[in-house]
Amino acid sequence: MDIALLEVLVEHHNNGDHAQNGWKYHVYSAVIGNVREKCNVTITKENISSRCKTFEKHYEAISKMLSQSGFGWDWINNKLSIDSEDVWIKYVAANKKVGFYKNKVIKNWDAITTIYSKDHANGEGAVTGAETVVEPTMEPNEASP
Repeated sequence: MDIALLEVLVEHHNNGDHAQNGWKYHVYSAVIGNVREKCNVTITKENISSRCKTFEKHYEAISKMLSQSGFGWDWINNKLSIDSEDVWIKYVAANKKVGFYKNKVIKNWDAITTIYSKDHANGEGAVTGAETVVEPTMEPNEASP
């Protein structure tokens, strides 16, 4: 069900339908329809919101770990990779609430990061190489004494 839900959210996120305070109304309708069609399950806007809060919680905790030295993402097993037990013990000592992530499988990490990453490229503000070329100005050179 998460795959059906996330594929619609990623599509609408890429279309700019993900506002800072949530999804536009038509996105919920699209998700409900896609989940019904692909999984034969009826869900509600509240179900979607609840699942999104879970995804966001995972994103915040895991991305914080990934920004630290000693952590990586295991794309094959869909979980954190940790350089050493010492790295893990030190991190959990300072962040007790994340202890369960050591062996937790988080599927669809690529979709979750697309939706929740603050610096994900969306094309806005992009310019081509030709647009960045600056024409030289013909200002007189001031001779130094």
